[in-house]
Amino acid sequence: MDRVSTASMFPGVIQAREQMWMAWQQVKAPVLVPLLQLAVYICLTMSVMLFVEKVYMAVVITTVRLLGRRPETRYKWEPMGDDAELGTSAYPMVLIQIPMYNEKEVYQLSIGAACGLSWPSDRIIIQVLDDSTDDSIKELVQIECRKWANKGVNIKYAIRDDRVGYKAGALRQGLKHSYVKECEYVVIFDADFQPEPNFLLRTIPFLIHNPKVALVQGRWTFVNADENMMTRMQEMSLDYHFFVEQQVGSSTYGFFGFNGTAGVWRISAVNEAGGWKDRTTVEDMDLSVRASLKGWKYIFLKDLEVKSELPSTFKAFRHQQHRWACGPANLFRKMVMEICKNKKVTLWTKIYVIYSFFFIRKIVGHIVTFIFYCIVIPMTVFVPEVQIPKWGLVYIPSVITLLNSVGTPRSFHLLMFWVLFENVMSLHRTKATLSGLLEAGGRVNEWVVTEKLGDIMKTKSKAARKPRLRIGDRLHLMELCTGVYLFFCGCYDLAHGKNHYYIYLYLQAIAFVIVGFGYVGTFVPQS
Repeated sequence: MDRVSTASMFPGVIQAREQMWMAWQQVKAPVLVPLLQLAVYICLTMSVMLFVEKVYMAVVITTVRLLGRRPETRYKWEPMGDDAELGTSAYPMVLIQIPMYNEKEVYQLSIGAACGLSWPSDRIIIQVLDDSTDDSIKELVQIECRKWANKGVNIKYAIRDDRVGYKAGALRQGLKHSYVKECEYVVIFDADFQPEPNFLLRTIPFLIHNPKVALVQGRWTFVNADENMMTRMQEMSLDYHFFVEQQVGSSTYGFFGFNGTAGVWRISAVNEAGGWKDRTTVEDMDLSVRASLKGWKYIFLKDLEVKSELPSTFKAFRHQQHRWACGPANLFRKMVMEICKNKKVTLWTKIYVIYSFFFIRKIVGHIVTFIFYCIVIPMTVFVPEVQIPKWGLVYIPSVITLLNSVGTPRSFHLLMFWVLFENVMSLHRTKATLSGLLEAGGRVNEWVVTEKLGDIMKTKSKAARKPRLRIGDRLHLMELCTGVYLFFCGCYDLAHGKNHYYIYLYLQAIAFVIVGFGYVGTFVPQS
């Protein structure tokens, strides 16, 4: 009775609904089904490529561990020691560069750690490259430099008239000073990095005894990994990068991307490669690729830990991820032909750099995560004619996820949250990757310095770290819109019950909404 009365009261509505349904059916079969099926095939292909890459790296790491192929066994290394005849001149001259930009909270930590390195005082130069725009912070940094200079430390304070080239410009300008000509090696520490006193004693011998080695890279550890859920997720991703990706590159081809800090460069290799360039936001990766094309090798030391700080706010983290995703894609666009034409490296090294290092890890890994898991799979809810095989929907993603967890076993219980969070961040990484590949948009070469908190974190009481629901600086509309889309897909799937993806869709929708409302970073996980 109610349906009849409703139909009689709103005949136009019922007719319009029927027409829309007929139009949907007419478009779905000839257009949407083939397009969605093609999208599924492409995503499955990319998933297999990513799966093979992850398994390959797992095999390499396992082999390296079983055979005990530590860098000390593969390269010549002898401890530094005093020479009765040569004295301190037995130690090479080393330059320490500390680039800074309004680093009020951490400048004392980094300068103090650099000045505390175990090395003869007459064989080391500490160079503070201050690009700060705040005069009060500049004054504080100068005072800190004078304090250490009064203690006998050879420390130089350097500023520029402008910030052309950002960090790359500062590092490039720093190498132009006359006193740098005395130095054989240059060490770079970002403002929040705190090396152990033995850092130079562990790294410099590799460069002294292996003339083809240009770079020795240390591993990052994080002083604020337990700050909140977001920092725990970052730790999981970065630990995999260092424990697996960097070790694989170092162990197989002697190549990996310089991380921009906590590394020692041979200055002659930097100059031969063309020095620092600011054509992308990943000047560190740019230099490492160019130097590798000249035949130089790199060593990664996983046991050499350097303390650093993770972004603890979503705003800072998102800016960092944009730079880290856009920059490599843009560099790939600019260097792929140069790599192909290079005659100093082997064919297999070229394939590794182009396919594994750039294409799979820097492009496919970002794009397939968002397109497949946040767009294509939810879309199949409305088009049940398109089926996704279980191996591509469950088995491959599960293996990839488990392999990603090996770097941080203490956070294994947070693996599901990591997957959901990574899917949310893939939205920004995909956007940034496409922007870098196409050189589209005004943010391709945007450089935003990651905010650091330093000692402020140590003063936080446990009460201040309890979970709190507080909306962030602003709403994030892209995440909210994606969350609404996934929630709608989940409701449709639950109502029609054909694909049974609704639990996943609801969970992913919640993750997007949490980030969209700025709640990410407010929850503290328990170890």
